[in-house]
Amino acid sequence: MESKEQLMNYLQEIEKWEEDQKGLFFWEKLGRLPFKLLDKITPKFIQEKLGILVSELGNYIQTGGKYLINKKSMIKKIQESTLYPIESIEDIGSMPLENMISLGERLQNERMKLATVQGASTGIGGIFTLVVDIPVILGIALKTLQEIAIIHGYDPNEKQERVFIVKCLQFASADIVGKEAILKELSQINEKRDSSESMISQLKGWQEVFFTYRDQFGWKKLFQMVPIAGMIFGAFSNKAMIEDVSQAGIMLYRKRRIYEKLQSLEEQENSIFE
Repeated sequence: MESKEQLMNYLQEIEKWEEDQKGLFFWEKLGRLPFKLLDKITPKFIQEKLGILVSELGNYIQTGGKYLINKKSMIKKIQESTLYPIESIEDIGSMPLENMISLGERLQNERMKLATVQGASTGIGGIFTLVVDIPVILGIALKTLQEIAIIHGYDPNEKQERVFIVKCLQFASADIVGKEAILKELSQINEKRDSSESMISQLKGWQEVFFTYRDQFGWKKLFQMVPIAGMIFGAFSNKAMIEDVSQAGIMLYRKRRIYEKLQSLEEQENSIFE
């Protein structure tokens, strides 16, 4: 197990990343355009697809819907990659953070390549192939976050983890105020002051949350409506989205695992002095 000093160093890296999230780049600022303006220039069928996306996220929170992944195959993949004795997701949580970091980076690169190809292929036909892109990129994002959860030793099939995963998805597309609010909510988990029930209650207004997500997601799709040119923008926007989503998931799950490892070290120290 890592020393307390090593864990604190990892934690400082995450806190630096959180601080960096307070800056908004040009494309993110553009994404904050009022959705009423987007309503006027977005075709009705795209608005309907984005509405379905919001509904599917709600189903995912409640039951996992069609987005649940195969845990056994992911556990086997981790075991083969790390040669660490793993029989369950709980065993993964005891792995060194170095292994989790390596697995997370590899997964992020793989999913970014997949999203780039997928965005380019659905961008070729512009408006005609765009309807395929929206549910697929959501599926890639949710699958990636579930795999990140497993890499850090958490079961994505549990309802609390599905809520946490959606919070990661929300964080990736939130503005500065939203990011700070989410970090505050998630800090309650890190400090063990939150239960599954209270986490779920935080998402009672999830429809409003995801209409904000829809705003940020929707404007990018507008540029993808132009045939051929949409291929370039589709590849760029989907790659960027999965990069942001996976990075948020990796950092937030890593922070959570660090806190649990620190707590375990503290309990061991207390038991020695008792």
